[in-house]
Amino acid sequence: MNRKVKIGTRGSKLALWQAYHVEALLSAGGLESEIVIIDTKGDQVLDVSISKIGSKGVFTQELEDQLLDGRIDIAVHSAKDMQSTLAEEFELIAFTEREKENDVLLSAKPGIDIRDTSKPLVLGTSSTRRIATLKHFYPHVKTVDVRGNLQTRIRKMEEGLCDALLLAYAGVHRMDYDSMIAQELDLSEFTPAVGQGSVAIEAAKSLDPALRVQIIAACNHSETEVRLNAERAYLRVLEGGCSIPVFALASLEEGKVKLKGGIVSLDGKERIALEVSGEKSHAEKLGEELAERVFAAGGKSILEQIKKSQAQQ
Repeated sequence: MNRKVKIGTRGSKLALWQAYHVEALLSAGGLESEIVIIDTKGDQVLDVSISKIGSKGVFTQELEDQLLDGRIDIAVHSAKDMQSTLAEEFELIAFTEREKENDVLLSAKPGIDIRDTSKPLVLGTSSTRRIATLKHFYPHVKTVDVRGNLQTRIRKMEEGLCDALLLAYAGVHRMDYDSMIAQELDLSEFTPAVGQGSVAIEAAKSLDPALRVQIIAACNHSETEVRLNAERAYLRVLEGGCSIPVFALASLEEGKVKLKGGIVSLDGKERIALEVSGEKSHAEKLGEELAERVFAAGGKSILEQIKKSQAQQ
């Protein structure tokens, strides 16, 4: 039997769900593994929004340190938490099959409807993409910053911080909170963060090549990989971390990739959303093409304004 694959993960319930999911995939592929829990900066600093901590590697740095020195073989992340460009020593070797990509409203209250302008609605979110999208489509909705794991956020909501939480369906579903979903949001308005719904597996380039091949065979979902390669190429050109309100979603239809994406200004006044399509083999080029089109349509000035604004905070 091969040696055990050491899986590095954050310690939240959702992160552990992802790690156990990868463990099960490895097991089905004939590989034994063990889970190593690692605390990250993003887990330690809960009273400051992600955009203020600095989005680069806030949930990944400590895991990458252990990948590099061999204490773990792979690190498991939410694909949407991964920065668009990794340091030279690392690579994403696999993406698990993607869950439904939608954002949802989670609430213990009846009658929550984002479209209802007749009564006030306060949503808990710390995502700049979601806040800017709300300002654009639903300016009557107020937001309040809420951080921490899903269970902590639900507790804060139930204590009266907000009426509902604005979250990714994938995390809600994986934590068995489907019964609290008050509304599933439209993908054309709430186009998700790049990679939302998939689990990314990161490794150091120094990982044993034979083991790397086995891990990919056990865990990688090829259709998801094509879709995320297109989305991540788009993000890479825009140099967008998780504190920049950019969005993209690729789909596969009859062997072709359709990629929708754009950017929204922090005040919600400007929103650019465009679409490109092409062959699966050109997924990354499509992402780059979409980014250039978004830039040309005014996205470059929006991005510069966002970065300037965040630098002043």
